[in-house]
Amino acid sequence: MFQLIDKLEKNNQLTKDEFIYLLSNFNQDVSKYLFDKARNISQKFFGNKIYVRGLIEFTNFCINDCFYCGIRKSNKNCDRYRLTKEQILDCCKKGYELGFRTFVLQGGEDLKYRHDDMIDIISTIRQEFPDCAITLSIGERTYDEYLKYFEAGADRYLLRHESANFDHFNKLHTKNQSLDKRKECLFNLKKIGYQVGTGFMVGSPFQTFETLAEDLLFIHELKPEMIGIGPFIPHKDTPFKNFSPGRLDLTLFLIGVLRLMIPNALIPATTALGTIDPKGRELGILAGANVVMPNLSPVEVRNKYLLYNGKICTGEEAAECRMCLQNRMKSIGYELVVDRGDFKPLEALA
Repeated sequence: MFQLIDKLEKNNQLTKDEFIYLLSNFNQDVSKYLFDKARNISQKFFGNKIYVRGLIEFTNFCINDCFYCGIRKSNKNCDRYRLTKEQILDCCKKGYELGFRTFVLQGGEDLKYRHDDMIDIISTIRQEFPDCAITLSIGERTYDEYLKYFEAGADRYLLRHESANFDHFNKLHTKNQSLDKRKECLFNLKKIGYQVGTGFMVGSPFQTFETLAEDLLFIHELKPEMIGIGPFIPHKDTPFKNFSPGRLDLTLFLIGVLRLMIPNALIPATTALGTIDPKGRELGILAGANVVMPNLSPVEVRNKYLLYNGKICTGEEAAECRMCLQNRMKSIGYELVVDRGDFKPLEALA
């Protein structure tokens, strides 16, 4: 086991069978060995800096019906909302004053925001906050749409692949969605020049160590700049409501594995981690993560953007959320920094 971790650190990859063996047999001692290496790598390149992203959940309407998601279109209990351009800009203004230099516009695949609407929102944020990074997380779009958003000023794009195994992907999604399409979108984003993020839920229904190994191999192939993983947490109004949540220990172990695979990646300690364990985000940082994403959305809509049950921080003001995270990071020897936190090639970090 320890030799496999050494091999991963040296080569940044393992075979599928080696990944399966590692994930299915690790224990507390192996985890500690991995986390020490992952933390050393993270500190070598980033020091004790934790990059902060301001999350703006601007719509919970979605045309998709993913079986795990609380804002799926079939959920009649979801209290739907859309933020106006002015509300989004107000979130950015408040975030900027709090030290945020990256804004993440995240929403369901909501076609009410037309192509021109999104270009207008992106270009206005770029004009009013020229020193900030703009990240989009709005699902599958055409190559031309991605290109126009990039030209309007978007820098990064988050699109989790959720599973690199075709059978598993199809068990999580309806027939109108396909893994081929998802992969095509990710490679299109890379081609255009975005800093690209992908990832998956840990412990999603029907997931196996084999499918997880395939996820890791796909991430190695894609070489994303950002990798977001978090535990699956069921939502009461979805077909997966009775499935068990993902494991904390496996999620943390995978964060460590990903740090060794892509040493300079931007890896968040997700809200889902903090939801399944009170110290989840701190544990994520200590396992090799280097990003946190507090919420800038208006408080009155936060409890409406519920992808899963029990989501934390839905009642906190943005300033409270940032100060809370700042103190949490300080308690484990890290600091939040006022920085765009762009991805940098290894040679630029050396």
